[in-house]
Amino acid sequence: MSPTILSIKSLNAYFGKTHIVKNVSFDVEHQDVVALIGPSGCGKSTLLRCVNRLHEETPDTRVEGEIFLQGKNIYSRGSDPVEIRSKIGMVFQKPNPFPSMSIFENVAAGLILRGIRKKSLLMEIVEKSLRQAALWDEVKDKLKAPGLSLSGGQQQRLCIARALAINPPIILMDEPTSALDPISTGKIEDLIVELKRDVTILIVTHNLHQASRISDSVAFMYLGELVEFGETSQIFTNPQNKQTESYITGRFS
Repeated sequence: MSPTILSIKSLNAYFGKTHIVKNVSFDVEHQDVVALIGPSGCGKSTLLRCVNRLHEETPDTRVEGEIFLQGKNIYSRGSDPVEIRSKIGMVFQKPNPFPSMSIFENVAAGLILRGIRKKSLLMEIVEKSLRQAALWDEVKDKLKAPGLSLSGGQQQRLCIARALAINPPIILMDEPTSALDPISTGKIEDLIVELKRDVTILIVTHNLHQASRISDSVAFMYLGELVEFGETSQIFTNPQNKQTESYITGRFS
C-alpha cells in the first residue's frame, strides 16, 4: 500500500451562503490517479480548487476543514498559498498557454518566477518536461514559436508540461480533455497513465469510460457530498451505494 500523499478532512466550501462542498473526507495515495465523477454542479471542480487554494481567490467564498499535503495542513494559519500552488500543478478544462510567450517561455515561466535564470538549467528542465508531456518530438525545432501556434491537443500538453516543470508531487486536472478531439484525448489519457510513475493526479471528468480507463480510485459526488469513494474496479463493478450504481449505469435522475 502506497503512503498517503493528500488527506482531505471534513472539507466544506461556500459561494456566499451557498454550500457547494459538504463535509467531504478522503485520502489519496502516492502515485494514484483519482477520478472525481458526478453530475454537473455537484462540487467536483470546487473541491479541486480548494486543494490548491484557488477557491478563495473568488470574492465572497470561504473554506472550512483541513487538507493535508504530505502531512502539512495547507489551510493552517500562516501557510502561503503561492508556495502551496508551487507544489500542486493545475491543468484547466480549456488549454491556456500564456498568449504572449513562446513554447519555451510557457514551460519555463514557473521556473523563472522561482528565481532560476541559468539558461542551461532552464533548457534541461524544459526539455525534460516536454518529454514527460509527450510533446518534445513535435516542438523541439520550434521552441521560439508562440504557444498559441500549437493545436488544441498540443496546447493542453504544453500546459501539462508547464505544470510538470516545477516538479510538483500532485497535479490537478479539471476536465482536461473535454475540449479536445478523440485522438488528442487518447494522447492525454496515455500521458496521464505514464505520469503517475512520477506524480499523483486528481482529475475531474464527466466521461465515465475515461474514469474507468485511467484512474486507480474514484470519488462519486452528488449535491456537494461524497457519496462513495473506492478503487475504480470496485466502483464500476460493485458499487456499495444505490446512487453510485444508478449514475454508473446511466439510470441516474
